[in-house]
Amino acid sequence: YVPHGGPSGGDGGRGGDVILEGAGGLSTLLDLTYSHDIRAKRGEHGQGKDCYGRAGEDVVLRVPVGTRVTDLGTGEVIGEVLTHGQKIVAAKGGTGGRGNIHFSTPYDRAPRRAEAGVPGEVRKLKLSLVVMADGGLLGFPNVGKSTLIRAVSRARPRVDDFPFTTLRPHLGIVSVGGGPDPTQFAMADIPGLIPGASEGAGLGIRFLKHLERTRVLLHLVTIDHAEDRDPWNDYVALREELARFDEGLAAKPEIVALSKGDLTDVREAYPALRSLFAERGVRLELISAATGENTQPVMAELAALVAKARATVQDDAPPTEDEAD
Repeated sequence: YVPHGGPSGGDGGRGGDVILEGAGGLSTLLDLTYSHDIRAKRGEHGQGKDCYGRAGEDVVLRVPVGTRVTDLGTGEVIGEVLTHGQKIVAAKGGTGGRGNIHFSTPYDRAPRRAEAGVPGEVRKLKLSLVVMADGGLLGFPNVGKSTLIRAVSRARPRVDDFPFTTLRPHLGIVSVGGGPDPTQFAMADIPGLIPGASEGAGLGIRFLKHLERTRVLLHLVTIDHAEDRDPWNDYVALREELARFDEGLAAKPEIVALSKGDLTDVREAYPALRSLFAERGVRLELISAATGENTQPVMAELAALVAKARATVQDDAPPTEDEAD
């Protein structure tokens, strides 16, 4: 206080934000597993001589591309980190209070009051990682999804002869065509789905969500007498699960293939199955990941569907500022 000096209390600094930043080199959220209480720095108090308080430092958390942020209190999806370097403010810092310089009047030249700041956001958040892939590989357990993605890419998921060998999605880069500049797209091997998956049965909803961002689907069916596998019934059952979970999934372009074509009973059944599917409006391909039969033509067709889907997204994108009328 300076006699007759007038008000000189500066404003308080704003609080720091909690920010999520996409990091292309990360593939899991394990680094945040034990980070239960994350706080940004609070802003500093204002000082005399009209000095404003310093703003609090932000906390920046690096997360994999594909991370979805949900407010557990409201269920609101705050945002999705879709590109490297993209930032999302997960919790906004508070605003600093106003110093007494704002409350001076002709009748009170040295006010002894100030205005408190506003506290920052306190949120309980859920971070979930959704695979970013152009193509989704789906089917019942043990239809050969992992074997196929090993055959057409460098992905190396575990392959065994029992259900649910794949417990998390695997991402592989598929190259189509030779030469120095082959066409490439990313394909995700989604763990085996079963009836009721849209309601959480088997490994359920936690894996269906990974199909949301895919552009096209490769749906595998096969014949397995030991497990009473019926290709048409299996196809219909999983189509219904996709529609229950999200009608947009069922509307994605797809290729349907009968896998394990190197097995005698599968090969012998293919002509009748192809006719059955065709009568019901679905084209059925025969492939063998073990021998490579017809895998490259199917991958080439998938690549063409991916390219078409990418072009559609670009055509539908809103104009930039330079392009706007």
